[in-house]
Amino acid sequence: MTAPTERPRRPKRPQIVLEVLEQIQLTPHMVRIVAGGPGISAVEDAGRTDAYTKMLFPHPDTDLTPPYDMEALREELPIEQMPARRTYSIRRFDLDAGQIWIDFVVHGDRGVAGPWATAARPGEAVVLGGIGGGYSPDPDADWHLLAGDDSALPAIAAALEAMPRDAVGVAHIEVDSAADHQEIDGPDGIEVRWLHRDGAEPGTTSLLTDAVRETPWRDGRVQVFAHGERSAMKSLRPYLTDDRALDRAQLSISAYWAHGRIEDAFQQEKREDVGRI
Repeated sequence: MTAPTERPRRPKRPQIVLEVLEQIQLTPHMVRIVAGGPGISAVEDAGRTDAYTKMLFPHPDTDLTPPYDMEALREELPIEQMPARRTYSIRRFDLDAGQIWIDFVVHGDRGVAGPWATAARPGEAVVLGGIGGGYSPDPDADWHLLAGDDSALPAIAAALEAMPRDAVGVAHIEVDSAADHQEIDGPDGIEVRWLHRDGAEPGTTSLLTDAVRETPWRDGRVQVFAHGERSAMKSLRPYLTDDRALDRAQLSISAYWAHGRIEDAFQQEKREDVGRI
């Protein structure tokens, strides 16, 4: 019997070590970290408006110097003291100025990355585990439909700013309240509709899915970008692929997070659910 062929392992991306240049409180629930420094020479902008990076955050009880040798640390540290890995969108590349922007959703002291961003000060290390991405607005699309919650706001804003000035469509963005609105320099023909949870816990309403299903469908070829909480994306996928008969080239849809799960458990679920949301 022939032994099964092992799938080749994807080469590890070298860590990129930057530093905090500035911390900005954008809204009550979003903090921007402007990062740069000597390590910015390793950052490349591939032109994807959904560019993301897996950031590494050291445990507060450790005194680690990046880049982190994760394999060695697994031999030395208990698992609960290992650097935490969290995925974040890059809001903007400004490599001419030697910086990138990363926006963090914050909810008090919950989580790892949000509290770090709230307390971050200039000079602190920003450790990126490589940069990926797969979506950018199609200038030949007849119209655009974008939808997401707070977690997708940075990518949606980046997409709107990258679109041709004559682009048309609608962007649904779910946030807590009007205090969480942001100024976005998008085309005049893209209507930005802010959806308010009004104190409801993120991931517990149908605001976003209802808004997408109620969107008047235009003639022509649409390009869709829909990202956010896992159950919302699971609900939207059959509507977009079956009811609206969109092909894969027209659709970027993915879960950025899952209600009630930390990212480690959520990413494991995604690996076990390949091909579906």
